Amino acid sequence: MATVGLWWHGTPAVHGAGGWLTGAGEILGLLAGYTVAVLVALMARIPPLERGIGADRLARWHAMGGRYAIGLIVAHAVAITWGYAVTAHQSVTRQAATMLGSYPDILAATVGSLLLVGVGIVSARAARRKLRYETWYYLHFFTYIAVALGFSHQLSDGVEFIGNAAARVAWTAMYAAVAAAIAWYRFITPARQAFRHQLRVAAIHWEAPGVVSVLITGRHLDELRAEPGQFFRWRFLARGLWWTSTPYSLSAPPRDDLLRITVKAAGGHSRALFGLRKGTRVISEGPYGAMTTAAQRSRKVLLIAGGAGITPMRALFEALPGDLTLIYRATSPGDIVFRDELEQIASQRGARLWFITGSRAGLGREPLSADQLSRHIPGLAGHDAYVCGPPGMAEAVIDALREAGVRRRRIHHESFEF
Repeated sequence: MATVGLWWHGTPAVHGAGGWLTGAGEILGLLAGYTVAVLVALMARIPPLERGIGADRLARWHAMGGRYAIGLIVAHAVAITWGYAVTAHQSVTRQAATMLGSYPDILAATVGSLLLVGVGIVSARAARRKLRYETWYYLHFFTYIAVALGFSHQLSDGVEFIGNAAARVAWTAMYAAVAAAIAWYRFITPARQAFRHQLRVAAIHWEAPGVVSVLITGRHLDELRAEPGQFFRWRFLARGLWWTSTPYSLSAPPRDDLLRITVKAAGGHSRALFGLRKGTRVISEGPYGAMTTAAQRSRKVLLIAGGAGITPMRALFEALPGDLTLIYRATSPGDIVFRDELEQIASQRGARLWFITGSRAGLGREPLSADQLSRHIPGLAGHDAYVCGPPGMAEAVIDALREAGVRRRRIHHESFEF
């Protein structure tokens, strides 16, 4: 409504088809400019948002809004060009050429729009699967260039801002606040944390074939306020690793002098961690994530982990209060990680621990269906459920829990897929 009001205030009259097309394009441009600022803010890693909403939900909102923003940008360009062409009684292509050559910052805005469209294409699920995480991560830095180019165009060409100083100040303040959040939380804060906490690799422990735990020590770790279930983005200052910041969950409750992450070989970066040396410097960003003990509402809790999803569940299994059940789905007995630790925690706490291994065909049924879960977990509908695993498995488990009567607000899940 505010963007439409801004357009209405800056547009005294609309005449003819060209005027209506141009007006529609201006509104679409304002909506696109506002949406882009919000989308960048969602990924600024602002702690209250990361802790209260969760990185997974923020990422989904960002992805959904990104498609909306790109649609707005393309529609804005088409409507504006078409509207000007109708008013000038010339072809759309000639009008486009005239605008690119005559209007201030139109060429820059076009480059920015193409960059955003390109980032949107590589962010599509089909394209993401073919990209290394590191490639996808660094391509997204072009978003900042695109936003800067678009912002310049908005102020220099937007009729709503040319003669309205208050609108220019408010719009600039919005973008400046987002830029400040990006600078503070994505660059300055990690640098401050690195200097303050002096993180280093303390040891590497093999947990299972292709799985290692990295023990990280440092100073004043209690000030990080990390919680079981959360993750950090880690940058290891070693050859081939220093330029990439990658998310890994805590696999044990944090201590004042030690953090532990557990990594499964799934790509070049994760495999490279197996060769880390003791004393390697580490820079962290975080903690992030809302899948913590604070989300618990019921004394009865069901934890369901699949594959590498056991990492945050191992930490929660030790930390969550109440009556706990952990179901751990793995391909084979040899793929089970933390078996001894999990069995020890279960024994000490009187918790239930259920390992499920093998293929669905070999088991003869789906062990995590609504019927099977209800049969094995008495009073399932009254439980809080924490779920972490491969996307397909997690989606199927969440559907099964809903079918079994567990309310959506009692199902806690975060995906760490990029």
